[in-house]
Amino acid sequence: MSESHMAREVAEIPEAAARFLDRSRIAVVAAAAALRRKDPGLVVTVARGSSDHAATYLKYAIELEAGIPVASVGPSVASIYKRPLKLGPAACLGISQSGRSPDIVEMMSAAGAGGALTIAVTNHADSPMAQASAHCLPLQAGEEKSVAATKTFVTSVLAGLSLLAEWQEDDELRHAVADLPEAFAKAIALDWSPLSARLVRASSSYVLGRGPGFAIASEAALKFKETCGLHAEAYSAAEVLHGPSAIVQTSFPVLALGVEDAALPQLVATAERLVAQGADVFITGADVAGATRLPSVPDLHPLVAPLVTIAGFYGFIEALARRRGFHPDTPPHLRKVTETV
Repeated sequence: MSESHMAREVAEIPEAAARFLDRSRIAVVAAAAALRRKDPGLVVTVARGSSDHAATYLKYAIELEAGIPVASVGPSVASIYKRPLKLGPAACLGISQSGRSPDIVEMMSAAGAGGALTIAVTNHADSPMAQASAHCLPLQAGEEKSVAATKTFVTSVLAGLSLLAEWQEDDELRHAVADLPEAFAKAIALDWSPLSARLVRASSSYVLGRGPGFAIASEAALKFKETCGLHAEAYSAAEVLHGPSAIVQTSFPVLALGVEDAALPQLVATAERLVAQGADVFITGADVAGATRLPSVPDLHPLVAPLVTIAGFYGFIEALARRRGFHPDTPPHLRKVTETV
């Protein structure tokens, strides 16, 4: 099999990130100033698929950094049920790679009509979602041919983190965001072949995370399904103990995505418990007796570390898909742009 579009697009992540930081800075600064003027008491997000995982990541980042609650709203509230929402005190963040899905566009229009400050995050600055919003943060990722989103997912989260750093005028986060292209380059060069060897014939797996890392676990689980035909479920490292861990028995594969943040001790404790149940646990960010530690990029700001981890995961999952006999660019029954109502 020749090099896939997905492999090329994963390799482009550092360059795409640098382009966003350079070319979209004016848009980020303008949207951040609007957020400071608005001073929202609530942020709502509108997204589906990988973009919704980006929204979940930003939910945790905004709540941890700004202390403002963030909630996801269902696009069908506007597109099917036609129910206006009272969003006067809120900001609304819409995330869509294409910016063309009718339900996302309609929800963003409704949010603006309901009084929210609307900000679109999309790879297409001339898309209907961008035109329906007060501000647009163009991803500058270039064309993405593979059905599985990679560089657009990473740049969507990068856009949100960049906006958050400017909104809160947080110099430490600003510097961490500016250093991300270099961190991404390190991440995609990491070797996760021990996990690949374990999953080449697996039929199911769990992926665990906490905080922003839970959003990355959700994105990883989706990629297992759509590129490898492997049934994977994402859980918070706390939530998995409330029932799902009951099916974890001998040799059940578990990927625990740990980063150096306040939640790491709890994730480690969960990993230790699953090892004791006989699971084959693979973990980043910590050593756990009986588990296999996967390499990760160290010494990162805790709000950007999970995003760097997914860049490394993308390189791994593309290779695993080919090893399992799948073409990573063309998942069965899927297409690049999904337009829902």
